[in-house]
Formats: sequence, C-alpha cells, structure tokens
Amino acid sequence: MAGAYFTGCAVWAFKDWAGSFYPRGSKPGDFLRLYGDRMTAVEGNTTFYSMPDTKTIDRWAETMPPGFRFCPKLPRAFSHQGKLVPFVEASHRFLQTLAPLGDRLGPIFIQLPPTYSPEHLSDLREFLARWPRQQHPIAVEVRHLDWFAEPHATRLNQMLKSLGAGRVLLDTRPIYDCINTPADDPQIGSERKKPRVPLQPEITASFAIVRYISHPDFAYNQPYFDEWVPRLRQWLDAGTDVYFFAHCPQEAKSPAVAREVYHRLQQVGVELPELLWDRAERQRAEEDTSSAQLSLFG
Repeated sequence: MAGAYFTGCAVWAFKDWAGSFYPRGSKPGDFLRLYGDRMTAVEGNTTFYSMPDTKTIDRWAETMPPGFRFCPKLPRAFSHQGKLVPFVEASHRFLQTLAPLGDRLGPIFIQLPPTYSPEHLSDLREFLARWPRQQHPIAVEVRHLDWFAEPHATRLNQMLKSLGAGRVLLDTRPIYDCINTPADDPQIGSERKKPRVPLQPEITASFAIVRYISHPDFAYNQPYFDEWVPRLRQWLDAGTDVYFFAHCPQEAKSPAVAREVYHRLQQVGVELPELLWDRAERQRAEEDTSSAQLSLFG
C-alpha cells in the first residue's frame, strides 16, 4: 500500500499571501480556513515559540478540514534548555493540550539547537523512549555538525529506527549552493544563519518529514526538484507517509514550491488527488466565468 503524501508551508498566517495564495482582500481571521482549503498540512511553527491555550486549539480543530495534518514543533522552552529529559512531563502535558486536534494531529517534531551534540545521545534516547510513540509519532531534527559525521550519524539513525522515531530531513542546499544569490539579500542572510548541515535522506520510521529551504529564484531549485521527486516517489511506493514542507526566505513564494513538487509527483505517476489549491483556483475561475456570463446575459 502506497504511503500518504502531505504538503504545505511553515505557517498559515502570512498577510502577503492575500492576492496570490489567498483571494485578494482576505482577512487574517480567515487565513487558517483558506490555508486548509489549499494545502494538506502545516508545520506548526507557532508552537515552537509559545504554548497555545485550549481555546486556540479548539479553534484549530474546528477549522482544519478532515484529512488535514498539523505537525507542531515541541516548544523551545523544552528543546532549547540543555537536556530534554527534565522536560518529559511538561512535554507530555503539551501533547495533552493538542488532544482536541484528534486525527488532524500529525507527527510532533523536536528541533534541537546546534549546541545539542552527540554527547547528549543518551538523553535523547531516554526522552524518546518515554514518549508515547505508538499513539503520537515523533521526529527529531539535529543541527550540531557532529551528528552528521561517523560514528555518530550511524548511531543516531540506529537509535531512531529502534524506537520508531523519525528524522527530520532538512535541505538547505538551495540557499547555500547557488553562488549567484545577492550577498546583501537580508532574507537570504537570515536563512543562512541556520547551520549548513549535510542532507541525510535516511528513513528511520514509517513516515518522513522533509523541510526544503528553497531558493527565492525558482529556476535555481530545478536540480533539487529533479533529485527530490524520484526519492519521494520511492518512499511513497514503499508505503512511507511523507510530509513535505516548503520554506523560502521570501515566504510569499513558499506555496508555489510545495505545489511544484506536488505536480511533479503527479507527472511521474504518483497517484495523488487534485491539490486543494488547484481545486480552489479552478472553482474560483468557474465562479468568475459564471458571474461574467450572468452579467452578459442578465
């Protein structure tokens, strides 16, 4: 059985999407509903910075459509304080606050700081071992460069596989490898403050989370699309659920990156339903045509 494919961006509340990704004149209060009408998942960046209250979670649950997946980050108050184990109970309480999302809750992921090195492997192992992984899948994004060198890379992957935990696959190559990027672009500069880590396309669980940091110039992404699409197809064919999140230093361009990869997967034979964004645009075009006809003959 083929795996399920979910795609989206890091956020839904981006005002400059109004007029492109969202209809012109869209209000902030409508952004979550409009996002759910267009994408199938969102990377829960908001939970990294603050704990949402019950009222907020209830609103998300009511607004997100069936089949949608919310993949929240563990709050940095737990992941960026040194060791993880002291925050096991607090992390479980955080998970309980997300319960109203029901089946709309996708994998949780921990984004670890560059200071969290392989010296903390036993801490990471204990934290994951105490996480309710069967009910709530979890993935880990490491950033200390030693995690990508042997023997630490193999040890990490083996540990994650033994626990059924995922490894977040961060691909920052497009913003580092493309030499024609203007050096004074402040947005690119901001993205390049993130660690330049090697791509590790290793599957350690029944699902994969890909965080693709795209180049603002769409053309520079083509070689990376050519590499990612067959890899994603292989994983899906093997029954792996894939969450592909598109980021761009110019956030206005992120949705188009997610759509391009989706379309390319369809073109190589992956059986995916019509992308919700495409359906929304088609329906809006049909409504505009009907309105024009009524005006013409009314």
